[in-house]
This record gives sequence, structure tokens and C-alpha cells, in this order.
Amino acid sequence: MNAVVEAYRAQQVPTLQELITAHQPLVRRIAYHLLARLPSSVEVDDLLQAGQLGLIEAAQHFRSDAGASFATFAGIRIRGAMLDELRKGDWVPRSVHRRARELADAMRRVEARTGQEAADADIAKELGISLGEYHQHVEDAARAPLLSLDGAAETDPSILERLAHHDSPESDLLRDDFKQALARGIDQLPEREKLVMSLYYQDELNLREVGVVLGVSESRVCQLHGQALVRLRARLSDWTHLSEAA
Repeated sequence: MNAVVEAYRAQQVPTLQELITAHQPLVRRIAYHLLARLPSSVEVDDLLQAGQLGLIEAAQHFRSDAGASFATFAGIRIRGAMLDELRKGDWVPRSVHRRARELADAMRRVEARTGQEAADADIAKELGISLGEYHQHVEDAARAPLLSLDGAAETDPSILERLAHHDSPESDLLRDDFKQALARGIDQLPEREKLVMSLYYQDELNLREVGVVLGVSESRVCQLHGQALVRLRARLSDWTHLSEAA
């Protein structure tokens, strides 16, 4: 009888409240992960509150037959809600967004001209700035989540977040295609940048911990992280326009 009861319980779909309660740690993990690269003026409580709303929305809209796990689906919504909250605060100067676009454009030009991965010195030369100035710009980009994988421009919501709000066969295909394109883009990064992305996003180490693993300073990790984000932005720029049609 106990085996029958356990089998029955295993088949039951969790209630809304059960999903929300079970995934509270996910909200905190995402909040503190974001906070590590945000200015001190950003309050973690604001991120947690926004993330909680994202979790509730995820629980309300989750379809178990869509293929993705709830944790994956909720993670996108939670992170997107936190980024929306940051956008409302508008703490990132427009100059940072503009420079990030300039970095991506310069990287595209260098790689189109040479057929090779653009090194930091190549991009700095293309822009007519010093290597130190270039490193400062990519550090700024790495600390601005709107410029990361979560957002393509200062007024654009996350590509994944925008697609997650649309439930249709077309948006499902776009979502899958973008994830595949993103995975390819990350896999094609220079080895050191790829390792930083893996340690930061997959293993969820903070920048200081990544630096310890790589044997470099936290500042250098931030530079590598920012350069990887700029490189991905340069290579995935078309997705901004495609996702608007989803």
C-alpha cells in the first residue's frame, strides 16, 4: 500500500504555493549573484522583492509539457524581473550603453577584416583609444547587467525574457534557436573567456573566486568577462531584431 501511495504522490503536480516555497533559494541565489557586479547603491532587498514577483509569475505561467524544467523557466523570469527593476532605477549611464555598442561594432569590423578573433589590443586600436581605456570600458560593460546576456540594449528586455512571455510554436522555436546560437557563441569564445563564462554562470562563482581559480586579479576577471559579453553581443546582434517579432 505504501508503494502505491508513494507512486500516486510522485505523479501529482505541485501546487502554486509549493512551487513558490520550494524555489525561494533560487531567488536569493540569483539576487546575490547579480549583486556581486552591481554598484553599492543597489539594495539586495529590491532585487529579492522583484525576484519574488518573477517567481510568482513563473509559477502562474509554467507549463510542464513545454520541455524545460520549472527551475530553468523560473530562473529566466526571476532574473528578468530583477533586471526590469534595475532598468526602472536607470543607474547605468547612457555613455556605458553607447560605449558597449561601439566596442561590439569595432570587434565586428576587426574580425570581418582579419577573419580572426579580435584581441583587446586590436579593438583598442580600432577605436583609437589606449589599452587601459579599453579595459575600463569592458569592465563597465561587465558590471552593467543590461549589457550582458540578459539584455541587448538599454531599452531592450532580455531576449530570453521576451521570448519567455510568448507561448506559441513560433516563440518556442525562436527560444530554442537562440539558446543553441548562444551555446555555439560561448563555445567559440577564446578559451580563457569561455572558462570565465563557465565558472561565473554555470558554476556560479563570483568574480573574486573565478580569479582565484585562474590565478589572476578580480579586475582582470572582470575585463575578461566584459570582453566575452561584448564578443557575444557582436556575434548575436541579429537576435535583438528577431526576438521583437516573437
